[in-house]
Amino acid sequence: MHWWQIALGVVGGVLLVYVVLLALLWQYARTHPDTVQARDVLRLVPDLLRLLRSVAADPTVPRRARVGLVLLLAYLLMPFDLVPDMIPVIGYADDVVIVAVVLRAVVRAAGPDALARHWSGTPQGLAVVARLAGIAAPSGA
Repeated sequence: MHWWQIALGVVGGVLLVYVVLLALLWQYARTHPDTVQARDVLRLVPDLLRLLRSVAADPTVPRRARVGLVLLLAYLLMPFDLVPDMIPVIGYADDVVIVAVVLRAVVRAAGPDALARHWSGTPQGLAVVARLAGIAAPSGA
């Protein structure tokens, strides 16, 4: 077998996995529109970035949660996306799903009070972030 056949097989396999993941993300976005809308998250981006930075800098939060937040911030600040934002429905959905997964991991590691303690936005914004993290909204939100 030639090297280019192996390379072609690897590239084809990666593309196939990418297409399957895109299809699954598109299906999830279509069947779960009530989870959190991308426009709600986009409105919260400045407060959400402050929250992520603040929790990542908190020494009382477990190290694995802080490392996850730093990696999430790096991903969000990258100039390119796994799924380009110009693709309808799933363009922003990949970012929302990644933020939700990391927030849920942070909440499991640090506890829901860490989100409320570091939130600097509105109570309504905290309620959206709590929904995104998969927890009940704090009693003032």
